[in-house]
Parts: sequence; C-alpha cells; structure tokens
Amino acid sequence: MIALLAAFAVPVICRAATTERVVANRYTGLAIGGFDPVAYFTDARPRLGVADFELSNDGVVWRFCNEGNRASFAAYPNIYGPQFGGYDPVDVARGVAYAGNPQFWLISDKRLYLFGREESRDAFAATPAKFLQEARKRWRDLQETLAR
Repeated sequence: MIALLAAFAVPVICRAATTERVVANRYTGLAIGGFDPVAYFTDARPRLGVADFELSNDGVVWRFCNEGNRASFAAYPNIYGPQFGGYDPVDVARGVAYAGNPQFWLISDKRLYLFGREESRDAFAATPAKFLQEARKRWRDLQETLAR
C-alpha cells in the first residue's frame, strides 16, 4: 500500500530526449514536443500540431496545424525543420547536445532555431554568425554521438 501511494506522489515528467539526432519526446516519438515547425514561419509563433496532420521524417513524428503546413514541410524539411535537430545552437557551439524548448525560438536567415533557455536565445540573437560558425563545425562530430 505504501509503495502504491509513493508511486502516485512522484509526478511523471516527460522531457525531450537528448540522445537522438532530432529532439523528440521519448514516450510519444513527437519531434519538438508536437509543435508545428512551419507555423513559426507562417504564424510567427509556436503552435501545437494535431494528430490529423502527422508526418514521419528523420525517425520521428512531426505534427502540423493543417495540410498545407505538412505539405510544405514534406517538400522542404531542411528549410522548415529546426536547425541542429532542434538542439540549442549555443550549446552545440560548445559541443553539447542540449534540447531546445519550442517556446524559446528564433528565425535567423530564414532558418528556425530552438533554444534551451531564454538567455541562449538572446545571446544568439545578438551575434548569430559567431555561434553558427562554431556550431556548424561541432555539429558533425556531435551527431555521431547521437542515436539515429
């Protein structure tokens, strides 16, 4: 009885996995928490996708708000998908795979970036070229440490 009560006392926390090449929820398989990556471009804000509009790509399930967004992503996943698989580019520049949070985002040079912390987003926004140069160098090696 005590063990049963203890099981209910501990909240279940669902966090994004940080071992895959694309940030995905380890329980649902949803990329970037089920947020629609195209909506950042079309609506200029994060929007949760719906199960009616799903697409499997890069070994994860992406959700979209509508058929148009799903079709756009299917045609151009490298443009609409978050760069560095949804990992924080500031941390990638340091050689660390830290999952980005879909609420902390930025579009820079027509590409979507997700950040683990608001401070990282602000630092990146001030000097994106500085972070991108180092992140691009380290991303290839970092990907080798991540599951496919």
